Amino acid sequence: MTANPIPIPMADDGWVPGACTLPTVERPLRRAEFDDLFALDVLAVIRESATRTRIDLRPDPETAARAATLAVREAGCCSFLTFDLAIGDGAVTLGVATGPAHREVLAALTARAESQVGAGT
Repeated sequence: MTANPIPIPMADDGWVPGACTLPTVERPLRRAEFDDLFALDVLAVIRESATRTRIDLRPDPETAARAATLAVREAGCCSFLTFDLAIGDGAVTLGVATGPAHREVLAALTARAESQVGAGT
């Protein structure tokens, strides 16, 4: 038997939960940073489970650095998300995970990433 997740109140833009501590005025800028990463540097988005998504990035130092910086900043305001950056064998991947209570947030972030892949090429 699975527990029903607690609904997470979402901000007006549809993917930022009310639990995010980033000031409202800064949210559109952060969203734009993610959109740029998704559009310019993402090769694939893989939903590994309801609580984990893997994002395959272009394997270059600038992309890895940008993804790492964005992940660190995002973890600072959305502590319910965890990020891991893996670099090896000519690949760069960004993992994003959360607990079951915030899976809707991850689903929205994943959907946004999927919708932006290749939009900047």
